[in-house]
Amino acid sequence: MSGVYVFLGPTLPREDAALELDATYLPPVAQGDVLRLCAEMPTAIGIIDGFFESVPSVWHKEILYAIHAGIPVFGASSMGALRAAELYPFGMVGVGAIFEAFRDGRLEDDDEVAVIHGPAELGYASLSEAMVNIRRTMSDAVTDRVLSAGTALRLESIAKELPYRERGYSRMLRLGGDIGLPTAELSAFRNWLPQGRFDQKREDAKAMLRVMARRLGRPTGDDTATEARFHFERTVLWERAMRDAAPLAM
Repeated sequence: MSGVYVFLGPTLPREDAALELDATYLPPVAQGDVLRLCAEMPTAIGIIDGFFESVPSVWHKEILYAIHAGIPVFGASSMGALRAAELYPFGMVGVGAIFEAFRDGRLEDDDEVAVIHGPAELGYASLSEAMVNIRRTMSDAVTDRVLSAGTALRLESIAKELPYRERGYSRMLRLGGDIGLPTAELSAFRNWLPQGRFDQKREDAKAMLRVMARRLGRPTGDDTATEARFHFERTVLWERAMRDAAPLAM
């Protein structure tokens, strides 16, 4: 779709995303990217992945600026879910189980969605496992009677205590064995994992793209545009950000 932009990184390969929504796919969002994109007067913006730590994260106010300008902004999975959980009262559209968990307060820590990933030329391949994916996979393992609830909870705790850069099933299972968790359960889980592992971030991303395709595919005149539910305050800091914004490199 002309004028539709999605910020995407390790959560979903671009070729898979393109099967769900015809859009221009940009690298993970960073501070200033949404503001610069607004100059292109996009039809809609989707946020899945975003930079943090070493690169300033996307500013809440630039998303509010887009919404105030009548540009629908969707979020899911990772940075998109975090920002949507914070900004849905102002009109940002959140999609998926991860967004809902943050919105409802069942999840609070940003590290739940964080992963370390490879460079752009390698497609931002994930090099660690997101905590939200581990939690969903543990739940499914209990449902399938692969793990007891107690063992699953201990494994979740082990994963949560690890730095997000070091999270992964192999590390988690090795540490579980070190503290004496049942060997038979760990072995059964290891054998079940290849077909049982669930990627919640990926599923939420695909769901958001489908929601965008459905809403943006409505006939002209339908209620696709998001109505701003707030007054946008143009502060001195904001005006400076507007002046400093450089053209977006497409």
